[in-house]
Amino acid sequence: MPPIKVLIVDDSALIRQVLAEILRQDTDLSVVGAAADPYIAWEKINSLQPDVLTLDVEMPRMDGLAFLEKLMRARPMPVVMVSSLTEKGCQTAMRALELGAVDFVTKPKVDVTSGTVELGPEIIEKIKIAARAKLRTRQRPASPASPPVVKSGALLQTTHKVVCIGASTGGTEALYDLLTALPADAPGIAIVQHMPAGFTRSFAARLDEACQIRVKEARDGDRILQGHALLAPGGLHMAVTRIGANYTVRVAPGQPVNRHCPSVDVLFQSAARHVGGNAVGAILTGMGNDGAKGLRAMRQAGGRTMAQDEATCVVFGMPKEAIALGGAEQVLPLEKIADRILTLGRINLHTAPVG
Repeated sequence: MPPIKVLIVDDSALIRQVLAEILRQDTDLSVVGAAADPYIAWEKINSLQPDVLTLDVEMPRMDGLAFLEKLMRARPMPVVMVSSLTEKGCQTAMRALELGAVDFVTKPKVDVTSGTVELGPEIIEKIKIAARAKLRTRQRPASPASPPVVKSGALLQTTHKVVCIGASTGGTEALYDLLTALPADAPGIAIVQHMPAGFTRSFAARLDEACQIRVKEARDGDRILQGHALLAPGGLHMAVTRIGANYTVRVAPGQPVNRHCPSVDVLFQSAARHVGGNAVGAILTGMGNDGAKGLRAMRQAGGRTMAQDEATCVVFGMPKEAIALGGAEQVLPLEKIADRILTLGRINLHTAPVG
């Protein structure tokens, strides 16, 4: 197969150079050009026909978001955003995913003493994934069209069904669609979305603003409550445990599992051990096999499980692996997963937890 052609768009000459050096380390990638702003980028897209674009968010003449929106309307193509790890950068990255970017990476850092570059392998992997990803044609509005939802500030009822969801590439938008379809009294949810440290707080806040349920970045010891969703913080594992009649989460650092921290398998395996037949598991779009063994363990422990189908996945990797291992009881399009979760999650909702 011919190498993947990459165009680098960034106003920093240093970042353009660093990114080019990173990508040239992999023979499956070919850097066909670089551009300092979107106007130059547009000319080079037309002349060089790249397969994937890396796009900075803050640039002169036109910012990355404005360019991305125009690009996805005029010439949709895989885009990986390159964002600074700041509050503004995190919010911008979230908006870029809404507009159609496949994924994002934090800007690489160069160790001037050793000459090494952090995040090099991650950048290479995400560009390769983007080249194979299925582009979304639908774009949702920046804010919900429905009236704002008035939420209870303190739902004290514990959930007796625990819904565990895992996702990676394409998962931010899949989770948005799924969670916004749930009513305020949905069963309690624990989520692992592969995402760097620093970005999950912004993502949780964006979901909380749009959803009828409450969504927050999880903290160690948080209870899993009806009408609430807990999102694993980037860089930390999250596991479900049980204390008396309550289900809670443990959030702690740890070694990567399946190269990820947080890991979907860590969450799913804990649900199999501590929740058993009261668990509902869903694995969504993403690259790799994280969560496949855990979903199978949940099913073997009596939990009800499902996987997103290929047609609605941006990347049909994690669901495919889970299906192959026999972990998925059902394979469903994304738009049907919320209803299935509610059907399963409301069974015996008011009975005492068992096992």
